[in-house]
Amino acid sequence: MLKNLKYILFFTGLIMASTSAFAQDEENLGTEVVNVVKPYTPEIGEAFKVKSTPQLNDSVNMVKKKVTYGIFSVPVASTFTPEKGQAAEVEKAKPVKLYDNYTTLGFGTYGSVLAEFYSNFEVDRNKNFGIYLNHNSSQGNIDGVELDSKFYDTDLNMNYSSYDRDLNWRTDLDLEHGFYNWYGIDTATLMDEAVIKNIEPGHNFFGGAISGNLDINEGFFEGGKAKLQYFGDSFSSSEIRAVVMPRINFPITDEHLFLDLKLDYVNGKFDRNYVNSQEINYSQLNVSASPSLQILRDDLTLNLGVSAALNMDGERSETNIFLYPRVTASYRVVDEFFIAYAGIEGELQQNTYRDFAKENPFISPTIDSIRPTDQQYDSYIGIKGKLSSNLSYNLRGSYIAQNDKALFKYNPRYDDGAGSTGNEGYQFGNSFNVVFDDVETFSFFGELNYDLSNLKLRINAEAFTYDTTYEEEAWNLPDFKASFYADYQIDEHWFTGAQLFYVGERKDEFNITGPAITENPYTVTLGSYFDANLHLGYRFNDQLSIFARGNNLLNNNYQRWMNFPVQGIQAIAGATYKFDW
Repeated sequence: MLKNLKYILFFTGLIMASTSAFAQDEENLGTEVVNVVKPYTPEIGEAFKVKSTPQLNDSVNMVKKKVTYGIFSVPVASTFTPEKGQAAEVEKAKPVKLYDNYTTLGFGTYGSVLAEFYSNFEVDRNKNFGIYLNHNSSQGNIDGVELDSKFYDTDLNMNYSSYDRDLNWRTDLDLEHGFYNWYGIDTATLMDEAVIKNIEPGHNFFGGAISGNLDINEGFFEGGKAKLQYFGDSFSSSEIRAVVMPRINFPITDEHLFLDLKLDYVNGKFDRNYVNSQEINYSQLNVSASPSLQILRDDLTLNLGVSAALNMDGERSETNIFLYPRVTASYRVVDEFFIAYAGIEGELQQNTYRDFAKENPFISPTIDSIRPTDQQYDSYIGIKGKLSSNLSYNLRGSYIAQNDKALFKYNPRYDDGAGSTGNEGYQFGNSFNVVFDDVETFSFFGELNYDLSNLKLRINAEAFTYDTTYEEEAWNLPDFKASFYADYQIDEHWFTGAQLFYVGERKDEFNITGPAITENPYTVTLGSYFDANLHLGYRFNDQLSIFARGNNLLNNNYQRWMNFPVQGIQAIAGATYKFDW
């Protein structure tokens, strides 16, 4: 018992001592945890090689022989005599002889005649006088056409130019004459043979112009252009146009500030309108100023500009002011292989009777009004460049907004209700008028060019969509266009080429009008067409060559304009002769 008590007292004292120690630590020192981490630092120890030389134990021990060399010198007398060297001659290619004059004459089917003449005279050391004559005609004879379809077109240009170090100038005199027929009658609705025989569809265009061009190489005034032009027809229509376009350049450090000025005045009249003898007059004056700043920075070319235009309509006594953006930019992303470009440009475009007649010679001399087109903007973005040293490309998408855009529209056949269809040759539903509408145009364009020394190829295509405001359709505007050009120099004498065209569908309107007519007009869709043209030539020498051409080789009597079919397969052959006086 005493022994157990002894052990109890010992353990009781030990517990009390431990409790007292823990209480003291808790009150004064607290509890701390210390982690000691030693980083791992491995080391590479040096490896010791066993230095020993292997013992050879070959059965045959080869002993190298000692070789002794000796030089046996014999004196030789030198007979070398240096001579002056001569450069090797390179055979030069024979330079191509250039002639200042040439003439071309050709004849073909449908009584076609092609004639060209060009001559240049050196009046003085830096002064030249030139003359150029071009004639193209055909006797018509189109299959299925009741009226005469012959035409001819002749242009004459005479110019005088002077070229000096600081000043270049040129003046031109242009004369033109054309004869066409309104042969596009609709025989399905006009069946009276007596009426058809009495139609006189022939009409003439004629005109002349004096123009000048001035280039100054020093000073802020760079030069400009000026032109005075007259145009008329055989129905007493007349038009006068005057254009003056000076240009000023203000250098600003590394940039250039350009100022383009333009005065464009047109005044004309038509002897009558479409249904009676009431005279039509028009007068338009456009004045514009277009400042622009050109910035060149390494691969970036930037043109920042604006155009302000004033239009004065003399017949309506109206004055309007227009403001247009003119901003373009291009950036070389990868040298000439990939160039990105974009722009937004607007302008006030003058319209004239001459321009309409050149685009569509079957227009009637009774246009209700002629006024300028307000092209608010032509915005585009694209890429261009080279795929190789010989192959280049161009892709572009654009959106154009135009007010008062000119559209060709088929004239209605006039019927007074008494069986009379009119007295003039254009009143039988066989001519065109011009209507104006606000049109928005979306388009996408693509082109490839391949250029070698003896082969040149070009292919392009463009698709269109239109949105009109007042007219039902964008009359006579195609929804798609494509073309292919090729020129190939076969050898020193033979050469050939091809031109292929594809034009998509267009729309026009057929109408009969008159005091007793109740028929409603209806839309006509003109089918797409494909035109293939080839030429082949042989060059006898630098002066004389012959050629043969084939046009519309697929024999498609398509209609470029409604009720105006074209000739079938056409062939023409001729010769070209170059010479000096």
